[in-house]
Amino acid sequence: MSDVAALERLVVKHQELKREIAKVIVGQQAAVDQILWSIYTGGHSLLIGVPGLAKTLMVNTIARTLGLDFKRIQFTPDLMPSDILGSEILDEHRKFHFVKGPVFANIILADEINRTPPKTQAALLEAMQEKAVTITGQRYQLPRPYFVLATQNPIEQEGTYPLPEAQLDRFMFAIELTYPSVEEEIEVVKTTTDDTEPELKTLFQAEELLEVQHLVRRIPVADNVVRYAVELAQKTRPGQPGVPDLVNEYLDWGAGPRASQNLVLAAKAHAAVDGRFSPDISDVKAVSMGILRHRILRNYKAEAEGITDADIIGKLL
Repeated sequence: MSDVAALERLVVKHQELKREIAKVIVGQQAAVDQILWSIYTGGHSLLIGVPGLAKTLMVNTIARTLGLDFKRIQFTPDLMPSDILGSEILDEHRKFHFVKGPVFANIILADEINRTPPKTQAALLEAMQEKAVTITGQRYQLPRPYFVLATQNPIEQEGTYPLPEAQLDRFMFAIELTYPSVEEEIEVVKTTTDDTEPELKTLFQAEELLEVQHLVRRIPVADNVVRYAVELAQKTRPGQPGVPDLVNEYLDWGAGPRASQNLVLAAKAHAAVDGRFSPDISDVKAVSMGILRHRILRNYKAEAEGITDADIIGKLL
């Protein structure tokens, strides 16, 4: 199949996929879009929202419609790295063999990832970056495609361990889920308090998704679009030449080169599902909030004056 035909097929299947997801998830279109863009490019996503916004249900629904193996890991303060990666056990023949942990699946839901200590959080780092884990010197490849979708509750800080910047940077998108509108909440209540269970169709297979990822990466990008993405990331870095005053005034730290890479990749996915064969600057702008918001670090002055990440990124755009 030619790339043109494959792209046209992706547009159709993407719309079908969104219709299937909408059978279960009411509203939250922006969040669903960002998760799908990250999946089409092989990235990971962090979902940030208060309890009850269907974060877990959203991930589960997407996994079912994509036809992928799905595992949920509930992160708790006593969770150990071996609980998620797996461990070697001694069998009845007095030989060690490796028992795989829940990290060996296509989609991992890391529920409340900030509730577990840094040692266990770090166990996900190699899995997310290398798509492999190392146990007692032996390297094990994870199944492909591989995505980590983590959730985090922004209002409860008691007993939590904030994710370090190095781990936050591994997530392509930080997706903020908002409360539903009145009409959306009425629809949620109606559909969740009756006795019907929506039937979901499986629209992809693992091999198809891998082909989509390769297709998106083959999409050409004009030099001016790449330059715009790089300059946007550079403009978030305090102390650099040509940086706006508000960045030097309100930020301690800016986005690194991985942000530039993700801006271009996500822009490709954004253009692809729209049926366009090359992204432009508007595509970079459309994906920039979710890619930059967790990669900039506001200082005390910004917090004291109520300046948000969204305010700073909006002014940079």
